[in-house]
Amino acid sequence: MQNVPEYHLEINDPDFLRNPYPLLEDLRNTKPIFWDAAWKKLWFLRYEDISSLLRDKRLGRSIFHLLSRDELGFPAPDPRLTAFDAFQKNHILDMEPPNHTRIRGLVQKAFTPSRVENLRLRIRHLVAQSLEVLPNSFDAVRDFAEPLPVTVIAELLGVPETDRHLLRPWSSAIVKLYELGYSDIQAEAGNNAVLEFSSYIKDLATKRRQMPQDDLITALVQVEEAGEKLNADELVANCILFLNAGHEATVNGLTSALLALHHQPEAKAELITATREPDTAKIWQTAVDELLRFDTPLPMFERWVLEDFEFQGVVLKKGMELGFFYASGNRDPNKFINPDKILLTREPNQHLTFGLGTHYCIGAPLARLEMGVALRAFLEKFPNYSIPEQLLEYSGFVIRGLKKLEVISS
Repeated sequence: MQNVPEYHLEINDPDFLRNPYPLLEDLRNTKPIFWDAAWKKLWFLRYEDISSLLRDKRLGRSIFHLLSRDELGFPAPDPRLTAFDAFQKNHILDMEPPNHTRIRGLVQKAFTPSRVENLRLRIRHLVAQSLEVLPNSFDAVRDFAEPLPVTVIAELLGVPETDRHLLRPWSSAIVKLYELGYSDIQAEAGNNAVLEFSSYIKDLATKRRQMPQDDLITALVQVEEAGEKLNADELVANCILFLNAGHEATVNGLTSALLALHHQPEAKAELITATREPDTAKIWQTAVDELLRFDTPLPMFERWVLEDFEFQGVVLKKGMELGFFYASGNRDPNKFINPDKILLTREPNQHLTFGLGTHYCIGAPLARLEMGVALRAFLEKFPNYSIPEQLLEYSGFVIRGLKKLEVISS
C-alpha cells in the first residue's frame, strides 16, 4: 500500500500471545500504521488514531450491506459456517444503522441498568460460595473465574440450573471462530454450537411467551418500541451474544487481573488495604478499569471502510478492512502516563477495552460489576495468594484468555 510500511505480525505465535506488549510498543513507535498482506488488513496502533476511527461513521462492523462478496473478491461463503454466518447477521455487534439502532434500542429497554444492579447481591453470594470451597492450590480459570459469569448470564437470561452446564462449551466453541485462523475441527464445532444454542433459546423463548418470568428472555420477548419488536432470529442471536461477550470478558479480565497484581505487588498491597477499610467503593471502580486497560481481554477489533476517505495521509478505500490494536492503544504513553504500571486510581481512564462510539459494549456495566465484586472478595479471602512459575498458554488474541492459571491461596 502507498504511504505505509508493510509488515507481517504472527498474531497466533505463543510467545506473542504470552506477552504482546513489547512488540506492540516497538511497532507503535516505528510502524504505527502498517499493512499486513497475509491478513489483508491495515493495522493501527496509536490511541488517538484508534479512538478517532472508532467514532468515525465512515467505518462499520459490517460491509456486506454495501458490497457483495464478488465485489470484495471474497470466495463463496464457507458451507461449514452456515449457522454461524446467519447468527452474525442478526446480532448488534456486527450490524450497522438503521438495523443496529433499532435492535440496540430494543435490547437496552430490556437490559436496563437497574436489571444489572439488581444482580449485585446475587453475584456476591455466588462469589462467596465459590471461594468457600477452593483448595489451597487451584486453577483460577476453571475453579474461580469461569463459573461466575456463566451462572450470572444463565440466571439473567432465565436458563434453568439443570441446563447451565451446556452454556460454557457452546460459547467456547463459538468464540474460536472470531480468531484469525481456525481449524476445520473448530469450524465444525463452532457452527454446531450455534445450531444447538439457537434451538435451545428458541424453545426457551416459546416457553416464556406462554409463561413469562422475571428474566431477560421474557423481557426481550415482550419488549416493543414504536411498534417494533425483535424477530425470532434477532432474539436468539443477541442472547447468544450476551453469553459469549458477557462471560469471556469477565473470565479473561479477572484472571489477567490476578496475574497482573501478582507481578505488581505494590498495586496488590494497595487493593488488599482497601478491602480492610470502609468507604472504598471508588477505588474498586477505578481499579477495575485500570486492570482492564493494563491487560485487555479483547486486544484487537476490526472495522470495514464504508466509503473512501483519507486518514493521516493514508487513502482508505471502501471495502478495506482495518485492524485496531486496543492492547497497544491502552499502553500508549501519549494517552496514559506511565502506561506499563498499574495505577489503581488513574483518572481519567478512557481505555479502549469496551470500544468507543456506536458499537460501545452494551455489557460493560455487567462486566465491571462482576469483576469488581469478584476481585474484592478474592483479595479479602486470599490476601496472600501467590502464582508459581508456570508456562502460560493463551486461547487466542482476538479474545485473549489464559487456558489455565495455577494459584496458591496462602
